Amino acid sequence: MDKHTRNALAATLLAALSLGAAGCSGGAAAGGGHPGGNPATGNNGKVVGGTPAKGGTLTVLSNQDFTHLDPARNWVMGDMDFGTRLLYRTLVTYKAEPGAKGGELAPDLAEDLGTPSNGAKTWTFRLKKGLKYEDGSPVTAADVKYNVERSFSPDLPGGPDYAARYLAGADGYQGPATGRHLDSVRTPDDRTIVFELRKPFAEFPYATALPTFAPVPRSQDKGPQYDNRPFSSGPYKIESYARDKQLVLVRNPHWDPATDTVRKAYPDRVVVTMGLKANQIDDRLVAGTGPDASAIPWDKLRPESAPKVLTKPDIKARLLAESTNCTEMVQMHTGRAPFDDVRVRQAVQYALDREALVTASGGPALNDPATALMPGSLFTGGRQPDTLKIPLTGDPEKAKQLLKEAGRPEGLATSITVSNGDKAIGEAVQQSLGRAGIKVTIETVDPSAFYDTIGDTRNRTDLVYTGWCPDYPSGSTFLPFVFDGRYIKEKGNSGNHSLFRDRPTMARMDEIAALTDAAQANKAWQELDGQILAKAPTAPAVVERKPILVGPNIAGAFGHTSFGGQIDYATIGLKDPAKSGS
Repeated sequence: MDKHTRNALAATLLAALSLGAAGCSGGAAAGGGHPGGNPATGNNGKVVGGTPAKGGTLTVLSNQDFTHLDPARNWVMGDMDFGTRLLYRTLVTYKAEPGAKGGELAPDLAEDLGTPSNGAKTWTFRLKKGLKYEDGSPVTAADVKYNVERSFSPDLPGGPDYAARYLAGADGYQGPATGRHLDSVRTPDDRTIVFELRKPFAEFPYATALPTFAPVPRSQDKGPQYDNRPFSSGPYKIESYARDKQLVLVRNPHWDPATDTVRKAYPDRVVVTMGLKANQIDDRLVAGTGPDASAIPWDKLRPESAPKVLTKPDIKARLLAESTNCTEMVQMHTGRAPFDDVRVRQAVQYALDREALVTASGGPALNDPATALMPGSLFTGGRQPDTLKIPLTGDPEKAKQLLKEAGRPEGLATSITVSNGDKAIGEAVQQSLGRAGIKVTIETVDPSAFYDTIGDTRNRTDLVYTGWCPDYPSGSTFLPFVFDGRYIKEKGNSGNHSLFRDRPTMARMDEIAALTDAAQANKAWQELDGQILAKAPTAPAVVERKPILVGPNIAGAFGHTSFGGQIDYATIGLKDPAKSGS
């Protein structure tokens, strides 16, 4: 669908919304400042559909395959939600509650949230009794240690790297395949695991909610092929998985709900149907008939489908639209000409038309223009500051001036990689940068291959359009992961897609990480945000909401604030299982 058609749809939507979303601006908290004003957010903080009944088949309609289900490689928000809520458990996890309570931790495999000692450089977790895998064998502390070690393996790229950043003695470690093990992870017995960190880390329990800290028994490990069949410690196990076609989950008979206060496991089966067109998914869920009444989408509602939902109260009543809490950005390859010149990068910041990006992403009811790097939730007052003061529509003349100062008065040619569902966003970038003489070629990639493609630092394009979501509410889980050049990988690179290697920035990150006063650290992260932004490794674009339309037979549905607004699979189910056709 071309840009003009998309703009016409957005205009239709804006007319329908009247003044409701006219005040939406700023960061992730914007748009929530006028209770009842934004027609997309009526269900925020609420559960849609009431309490589910047990049984039936939950269908997930998807336009893509998973990026990774191997817990050592799983670091994409939707995949983490699916994996850690249905297939495997972690030492701790997030509470299954809407709103702010979803940001609180709960014990999962562990009996509590961990015990710190040695000034928070040592953390001890004790596993619950009665934890079992899908074959009835016991989950042990050694299995958690083994998966932490697997996360270092060069042939398993793409996963969270908290272990590499924080575990003592981890420098140069290449995983357990070499026969070497981490001395900084000890398992004194089958139910006790002890982590020795290189520096104090009071927030370590939040890190242990990530898939890295799920168990993998050594006997089941198949290296990269484990991605196709993770061994279950959660309420469901994989019955079948045909890549790019279908995944079927059935109950794990050895999962004991007495050991699990978070997951409700209402459906008997979960079927993920892949390879569908995104607009086809939207139309099926808008209609909500037959088996689709018992379906949810994998991805967000497409922008052109928004008028079909927001203008009809009965359909809008089934819409979830929590903030993703993620900042979408145009990230520039700072290690390669011409983007090794800060003036060229600043020209991109000034040329970018964020209003056009908001429109291409679904309009102001579903998006806010970004004015900072971290989302508003990480700033005092819950709103992004505007340190650069660039007009939302951009300043092409200022961009041209910067290019002239950089010795490029005629402009330049470059290319950008976007997910194929974001082609309209790529076109908005292309057109806005074109006003300043920056000619952009768009390369689209299937969503399931997107992160592997842009994580190939040698072969990727100069520009990529992607975002970052904090793993928990702290600047320490945003800026270091997006802008610390010491953790850039040639393959499977995550977060730092600008390949930013700035020594003063990294030194300041280390200073902030050493602060013991949380309020002082938060203030320092907020200040560093503006300092990095001035060096222009990225151009902030939008903070999106996650519009998810569920079928009319769905119950227990809410957008989880700690999973980027994705549906929480821990509580989802059906009003009437008999209507699901199973």
